[in-house]
Amino acid sequence: MVQKTTELYRGKAKTVYNTTDNSLLVLHFRNDTSAFDGERIEQLDRKGMINNKFNFFIMQKLREAGIPTQVEKLLSDDEVLVKKLDMIPVECVIRNYAAGSLVRRLGVTEGMALTPATFELFLKNDALHDPMVNESLAVSFGWATAEQLAEMKRLTFKANEVLNALFDAAGMLLVDFKLEFGVFNGQVVLGDEFSPDGCRLWDKATRKKLDKDRFRQGLGGVVEAYEEVANRLGVHLG
Repeated sequence: MVQKTTELYRGKAKTVYNTTDNSLLVLHFRNDTSAFDGERIEQLDRKGMINNKFNFFIMQKLREAGIPTQVEKLLSDDEVLVKKLDMIPVECVIRNYAAGSLVRRLGVTEGMALTPATFELFLKNDALHDPMVNESLAVSFGWATAEQLAEMKRLTFKANEVLNALFDAAGMLLVDFKLEFGVFNGQVVLGDEFSPDGCRLWDKATRKKLDKDRFRQGLGGVVEAYEEVANRLGVHLG
C-alpha cells in the first residue's frame, strides 16, 4: 500500500506529496483560489473536492481517447495518486474563442470564434507572469526538445477534439484551456490538472461564465458554477 510522506511542493491551489513509491506522488487539491499570479487568494469551501473529482473524470475521458495521463487512482475527496513526472516548464494553450489575454493583447472581440483553433506556448514562471514563448525558444533554452513539443501539440489538439465534444453535449462552450506535460519513462504524459481553474467554459445559450473568470472578475458564485459544470457532465461529487 502506497503511503503519503513528505511535502514536495506547494502551489497556488495544490500541494504535492512524496510517497513510499519513488515513481508516485499524491496531489492534494486545496480550497485556495488565486488570481493575478497569486496576488489575490481566497478560501472557497468545497472547491478542492470539486476540482479533484472533476479532474479525475476528465483525465479518465482523455485516457480512454488514447492520451496518456499521470492519474493513477482517486484516493479521497481531495487527493489523487499520480505518476511522478519530470515536468516540462512550458504550458500549451488552445483557444477556440477569443477571451482573456488574447483580447487584451490583440484588441479583438471577446467571444469571437477562432477557426481553426489557435495554439500557443507559455513559459511557466509566475515572477515573469508566464510569458508567451515559441518552439524555437523552448528548444534553445532546453525546456523541451522539438520532438517533445510536437507530441505536446498533437496531444493538446487531440484533447481539444475530445473535450469540445464532451462540453458541447452538456450545453457548454470550451472557450480555451491550458495543459501541462511531463516525461515518464521517456514518454510525454499529460500532468497537472484539468479543471475550471485552468480553462474557460461558457453556457452555450447564454454565454454565462462557468469558470475561474467568475473569481477574477468578481462575479461571485464560483463554487456554484464549478458544481454546475460537474453536474452537467455527470461527475459524481457526493
